[in-house]
Amino acid sequence: MTVVAYAPASIGNVSVGFDVLGAALAPIDGALLGDRVEVADHDAPFALSCQGRFAHKLPAEAEKNIVYDCYLGYAAALKKRGLSIKPLRMVLEKNLPIGSGLGSSASSIVAALAALNAFHDYALDQTEALLLMGELEGQISGSVHYDNVAPCYLGGLQLMIEEEGVISQSIPTFDSWYWVSCYPGISISTAEARAILPAQYRRSDCLTYGRRLAAFVHASHTGQEKLASAMLKDVIAEPYRQALIPKFNEVRQHAAMSGALATGISGSGPTVFVAMTDKQQALRMKDWLEANFIQNEDGFCHVCKIDRQGTQITGQGL
Repeated sequence: MTVVAYAPASIGNVSVGFDVLGAALAPIDGALLGDRVEVADHDAPFALSCQGRFAHKLPAEAEKNIVYDCYLGYAAALKKRGLSIKPLRMVLEKNLPIGSGLGSSASSIVAALAALNAFHDYALDQTEALLLMGELEGQISGSVHYDNVAPCYLGGLQLMIEEEGVISQSIPTFDSWYWVSCYPGISISTAEARAILPAQYRRSDCLTYGRRLAAFVHASHTGQEKLASAMLKDVIAEPYRQALIPKFNEVRQHAAMSGALATGISGSGPTVFVAMTDKQQALRMKDWLEANFIQNEDGFCHVCKIDRQGTQITGQGL
């Protein structure tokens, strides 16, 4: 038996929703912007190998790979149910760069656990799987948060709830929006990006954050596109993190002159996103970012839509 899970890249925070909003991405040209994990029958208890564009950035030892942690975590979850994990081999196709702000670790975690769960006839339900994904993501970032794993797993634009047994719920998106996402080729660790944030915030900033987040969610549900786009402003992280991203202000200025609805930092950065409603403008923005923002051969840029499906499972090998 062989199963493969594909888990898309994601935008954490989406500017206005620090740690509580996340959106899954799907390039309009059909490119794979996300990691894939294959799980198949094996004659030994466990084996792991890696491939893909960014596989060389991963630890050489399998025991230091997050996918190995997923295997251990899933085995422990099965044991609690009186079940045993099957002998298997895993292959991680690493298509997302580490420290990119595109939910790279979340993509590997979600793909690994989704594939393991499918391989074991879905022994965990959706909520149980998502809780385990958040727990493993927390081992990397230092705290449990779902704004990458939830959209990566479930698709769409997700609002983190984490109350009354509800982890997240989807909110409506605007079909006309294009999300131009560009990774410049440098890395910023989540820990580094969090360390630069202040320990305390002014009351006025907290009120502005809450007001804009509420207005964005309300506008999304009521179809007020202009109001929703106007709320995509960050007072919590961007004022501090933009210093870590070379040419960020140039990107914002050019995007504004090019008809952008909003520009923001994807997750912890350094990836930036530009939201636009005109496809041709979005494609021109992509060209400009490739020429002016990308710094090395690791960088890339995609014009995306929101990925409504999230993680996909197939029975075909890599």
